[in-house]
Amino acid sequence: MKDDNLLLTLCLVFAPLSLMAIGGGSSILGELQHSVVDDRHWLTNKAFLDMFAISRVAPGPGTLIVTLMGWHLAGWAGAVVSTIAIFAPSSLLVIVIAHFWHSRPDAAWQGALVYGLAPLAAGLVLSSVSALLSNAKGGWIAWCVAIMVAVAARRVRLGPLTLMVVGSVLFCGLLMAVG
Repeated sequence: MKDDNLLLTLCLVFAPLSLMAIGGGSSILGELQHSVVDDRHWLTNKAFLDMFAISRVAPGPGTLIVTLMGWHLAGWAGAVVSTIAIFAPSSLLVIVIAHFWHSRPDAAWQGALVYGLAPLAAGLVLSSVSALLSNAKGGWIAWCVAIMVAVAARRVRLGPLTLMVVGSVLFCGLLMAVG
């Protein structure tokens, strides 16, 4: 019975997050971390950051972290339930919106929706970045490296692999120099 309750709880936690994922899975990481680490104590901050790292290097969507959490908490059944819970609600919403979107291509609400959601998505992603960096080791060094990598990605237009290598070397160098 406990497993059934856990599977239902996984659904009740991840399904609403699915509908909040405006801008992609990165936009819900802060709320996801708060929910599974702070509220429910399912994971430690370290375990959350480890799962985040694994989900980013593994092929597939960024919300793979939810699948990993489900698997960690309830095995294969948890992985399946969590994956369905994070993808089904938003997928169904997109199908419904797409129907109305294509049936009324010149509706004024479409432009308002697109322009209104863009800053919301950016804010949610920045909130997630803040939550991740606040719990990462490295303190101000992590923040500085993250900002430098973001600026380099935007200004110099380096590829992600180059940014990862340069950022890692920079972080390790600064950490050793200071600490």
